[in-house]
Amino acid sequence: MSGMDEVTVSDGEQPGPEPTGKRQRRHLPAWIELPLVIILAVFLAFLVKTFIVQIFYIPSGSMENTLLIGDRVAVNKFVYRFSDPERGNVVVFDGVGSFLDEAAAAPDEGPVVGFVKELGRTVGLVPPPDTVFVKRVIGVGGDRVACCNDQGQITVNGVPIDESAYLYPGDVPSQTPFDVVVPEGKLWVMGDHRSASADSRAHQGEPGGGFVPVDAVLGKAFAIIWPWDQIQWVDQPVWADQLNEETLTP
Repeated sequence: MSGMDEVTVSDGEQPGPEPTGKRQRRHLPAWIELPLVIILAVFLAFLVKTFIVQIFYIPSGSMENTLLIGDRVAVNKFVYRFSDPERGNVVVFDGVGSFLDEAAAAPDEGPVVGFVKELGRTVGLVPPPDTVFVKRVIGVGGDRVACCNDQGQITVNGVPIDESAYLYPGDVPSQTPFDVVVPEGKLWVMGDHRSASADSRAHQGEPGGGFVPVDAVLGKAFAIIWPWDQIQWVDQPVWADQLNEETLTP
């Protein structure tokens, strides 16, 4: 009708105001977005690897049967920022200056090869450099570690330790006698497969005297994450918990 206002019939709902602050998805071309996602993922992986957790590939049998050849083990790189390694810990460390002389340091592989290898090491696909070792801490600074008593056991500060939970079947604690006092800031480390481990016992003639500086420790191995059917924690032995508790108790 002329002269009358136009009326719009609705379903009874009143239009609300346009939402404010709503996230708007901005699409980038796939050829830009995919590389950015990959770069971000790599950056986050390196960030985690550098400061928190790194996956290490086990290339040898020196820690059998705790760690087998081909296992991927998660290493906590954060824990030792606030405390030192304890007896019984399985640690990953750089052996240059203790097990190896300075000349053994890994040569510069170039930016491209170095990046590819480091990326593979980040996810545990590439073995660590030959200068990196994994062993179990038997003695810490101030400890007297000796082998062996009349029962064939290693003693720490005169206390015999029961290593049956992790020693390789058929191995004895050590066929090589030793009696050492661990300097402060150092560690005495041994492999669980004693007959196949070149550990502190074998490096007493090296510059570090077989002792590993605490500062050279890269982290604590705390879990096996591959193979998938062997996923498990890396346990702390009972003897170590008992000795560590006694040390901390006034």
